[in-house]
Amino acid sequence: MLETPLFKLGATTFTLGHLILLVLAVGALFWVAGRLRVWITDGALLRTNADAGVRYAIGSIVRYCVIVLGLLVILAEVGIRMDVVTIVAGSLGVGIGFGLQQVTSNFVSGLILLVERPIKVGDRIEVGGVNGDVVKIAPRATTIVTNDNIAMIVPNSSFITSTVVNWSYSDRIVRFKVPVGVSYASDPERVREVLLRVARENAGILNEPASDVLFDGFGDSAMNFTLRVWTNSYTDRPNILRSDLNFAICGAFRESGIEIPFPQRDLHIRTGDEAFLRG
Repeated sequence: MLETPLFKLGATTFTLGHLILLVLAVGALFWVAGRLRVWITDGALLRTNADAGVRYAIGSIVRYCVIVLGLLVILAEVGIRMDVVTIVAGSLGVGIGFGLQQVTSNFVSGLILLVERPIKVGDRIEVGGVNGDVVKIAPRATTIVTNDNIAMIVPNSSFITSTVVNWSYSDRIVRFKVPVGVSYASDPERVREVLLRVARENAGILNEPASDVLFDGFGDSAMNFTLRVWTNSYTDRPNILRSDLNFAICGAFRESGIEIPFPQRDLHIRTGDEAFLRG
């Protein structure tokens, strides 16, 4: 039964035995390639200084190369000539070009991400309104986990065609700006002193680089300042840091007698003619 002819591909006649052997060989190839990637990522390169993203990229590239070479060897062993493979590959290429454009685009974009590494596992990024930590870069899509512990699956092509904000591209030290408005009765030097004290008392703010305060200008109802601070522990929680600073600034201003004013408007009443007033 295993020798029963099923179909012909070029000059090669396929039997049931050929198909079983082909399926087993391809399955074994993918299993070996997967185990090889794990060994390279978590074994051979673990003792080097390469980070997780570099190890994963190298392991993935080696896996793809092993799969391609292994498939060529398997096809040759079962008797399929390379000219037939070329024809089939050309036909598949045309079909992919018309029907699987997005899949192909995402796959190629995934390879670009693994080689160029504009983002890597562990980075804090923002793309297309999604803000979170990169936990996995796969050939088709990248997995991002938000602060709400929600996994967002983003197609890889989005990282190539869209603007990506990488909060931790070189390191996780970032600067945050907190705008503050105070009344015109306040002493600007005193305001700067209080804001810098608030920054020093926050454990999540770095002493180096040092925090500073900018006097932005004179608004309609207030003098406008900006407190600029550096942190490496709130990169993935920017709103928490801003909230903590706002709470602390509000309390410090009240203790120091610095007023945060309400919007103010001057109302001028112009008297009209007597007939209009009587009406």
